[in-house]
Amino acid sequence: MIKMQIIGNLGKDCVVNTVNGKNVINFTVAHTEKYKDSQGNQQEKTTWVDCAYWTDRTAVAQYLTKGKQVFVEGQPEARSFQRNDGTPGSSLSLRVREVQLLGGRSDSGGVSSQPATPAAASTSVSNVPSPSEITEPIDDLPF
Repeated sequence: MIKMQIIGNLGKDCVVNTVNGKNVINFTVAHTEKYKDSQGNQQEKTTWVDCAYWTDRTAVAQYLTKGKQVFVEGQPEARSFQRNDGTPGSSLSLRVREVQLLGGRSDSGGVSSQPATPAAASTSVSNVPSPSEITEPIDDLPF
C-alpha cells in the first residue's frame, strides 16, 4: 500500500454526497511549496489534491470549510487525461483514511479546532519541575 500525508488549506467548503447508500465527503486541499529557482528567484508551486472521505461520521463536514488548515492521510491515485485543447493533463486524488482539523483563516471564538500543544498541556500540571529546577546530575540514569 502507498500512503500519502498532506497538510494544506481547503480550497472550498466540502460537499457531502451519498453514493450507493454510502456517505462520502468530497473536498480539495491545496499545498503550496516555496522554493528558489536556479537563478535565486523565489518561486511558489501549489498542488491541488481532490479528496474523498468515505465515512459515516459526516458531522465533521460542518468544520471542513474554505481556508481551514487540515492534515489528511490516505491512499493516492494519479490520473492522466487529455484536455479539450488536446494538451495532456493530470490530477491527484486521495482516498482519505484520516482527517484532522488544524485550524485556518476562518477560526473564530467558537470551538477551537487547534490541537493541544505540549506546552499548553504542561502548563496545567503544577508539580512538574521545569528543566532549570532539576538538580540531579544528567548522567545518573536509574537503569
